[in-house]
Amino acid sequence: MGKGDQRSKRGKINSGTYGKSRPRKKKQKEASK
Repeated sequence: MGKGDQRSKRGKINSGTYGKSRPRKKKQKEASK
């Protein structure tokens, strides 16, 4: 569960992709990194 993990929220934020663990929503704390 690190930056490079595609299945985790952090990994999705790091690679800039969206999915089940990171939905496309404007109201999100981690979206603005």
